[in-house]
Amino acid sequence: MGRTIGLILIIAGALMLVWTGFTYTKKEKIVDAGPIQIAADREKTVSWPPYAGGIILVAGIAVFALSRKQSA
Repeated sequence: MGRTIGLILIIAGALMLVWTGFTYTKKEKIVDAGPIQIAADREKTVSWPPYAGGIILVAGIAVFALSRKQSA
């Protein structure tokens, strides 16, 4: 179980180092006056600092190494 969690953290950390964020489009209502409604597509960006991916990667390596040592 610990090795699986370690591998997931390693993969997630590596992906976070490569991609530092993503953008998505959300439809927002601008005007809502009775029967008249106006909506617009707005781009939203989600980003994280690169060191967060590094921390998760190192944590995954530590979890993987410790679980391997305990099972041996």
